Amino acid sequence: MSLSLSAEQPAAPDVADDGVWLECIECGDTFAPFDDVRYTCDECDGLLEVRYDELPTFDDFEGHGVWRYAAALPFESGVSIQEGSTPLYEVPRLEDEIGVKTLRIKHEGMNPTGSFKDRGMTVGVQVAKELCVGRLACASTGNTSAALAAYGTRGGMETLVLLPAGKVAAGKIAQASLHDARILEVDGNFDACLDIVQELAAKGEVYLLNSLNPFRLEGQKTIGLEILEGFLADYDTVPDRIVLPVGNAGNTSALYKAFRELVQAGELDEDDVPKLTGVQAEGAAPMVEAIENDADEVRRWDDVETRATAIRIGNPVNAPKALPGIRETGGTAVAVSDEEITDAQRSLAAEGIGVEPASAASVAGLRKLRDEGVVDDDERVACLTTGHLLKDPDAAAAAGGDPEPVPADTDGVLKHLHQ
Repeated sequence: MSLSLSAEQPAAPDVADDGVWLECIECGDTFAPFDDVRYTCDECDGLLEVRYDELPTFDDFEGHGVWRYAAALPFESGVSIQEGSTPLYEVPRLEDEIGVKTLRIKHEGMNPTGSFKDRGMTVGVQVAKELCVGRLACASTGNTSAALAAYGTRGGMETLVLLPAGKVAAGKIAQASLHDARILEVDGNFDACLDIVQELAAKGEVYLLNSLNPFRLEGQKTIGLEILEGFLADYDTVPDRIVLPVGNAGNTSALYKAFRELVQAGELDEDDVPKLTGVQAEGAAPMVEAIENDADEVRRWDDVETRATAIRIGNPVNAPKALPGIRETGGTAVAVSDEEITDAQRSLAAEGIGVEPASAASVAGLRKLRDEGVVDDDERVACLTTGHLLKDPDAAAAAGGDPEPVPADTDGVLKHLHQ
């Protein structure tokens, strides 16, 4: 199966269920979507994508949130907490400082549990109900666990989350705990957690809802559809470039799939597809390494470290989908330092937009690419911010100013202010 923009829409095979099926991106084998639990290809273990015999046009979208795009999803509705329809903020001072024609911030931290993960969970948990599975599970750097716990409990299902011990922000653990997930802290990093969860899923103990699950990415592709609709409404054109943080590379893969489907449906010209530009922290940058070395595969980094905990991932499982997405759209990938991430976090806060560190990586990356001349001054750019600042309050406090002690009287406060 080709992941190129010029690939034709495939014809529905015999295994299709209501015009929906799964297809291996490596060998092209096809599978019925809901007859069995399946995450990768039975034949070659390649990644799977969801396919449709009818692709929607913009005119088919109606309503609000993720399920506005039901015509592009496997179901008409799902287990929902009113996710999606997140703001596309204007940031005039940051736009002037970076020096691009247009800069908008797509703030996914405004979803119900505070991150983009909700988009994938509303679809993924609905699939779990369709398959009649019992226990849902994920490995997580924090945001996935919060979303899984919220949507799992909303759907009346048991949830299990595996977290790297001591590596997850307290705000995210608190969400998973309050939403009644069973939390296991693993003596290892995120990639070790994912290895374990995949083995549990292979044994039939859990239903995996990490982004290896192709249905989760269907919900996440609605981010790209919302960005395009927002730009078309305001500027009568789509953005030239979308810059996004990269951890497991699920969003890069999902947005690329959304754009390929629009091209196949005749709704978007191949030459107008936004350049997908990934940003990673310097201490966890295997995708950037692959892009810079023009490699076909991503080398797993066993030791990763960054204060941007949501992208502290050394083995991005969606790399086989994401690398073509970056290359086919004319995009690139760049690594930024933790200091650059924190500086971008402060700059977004100065515009009234509060994000966790990983989210700010997109703006830090745009700055760096603009300074290097990779991004032109006449580009219209959307930066994706993936999680709310309260996901990691400790990082937010460290990036902000310190409280100032004052006496408990007005004169004392005035004296302090005028010092």
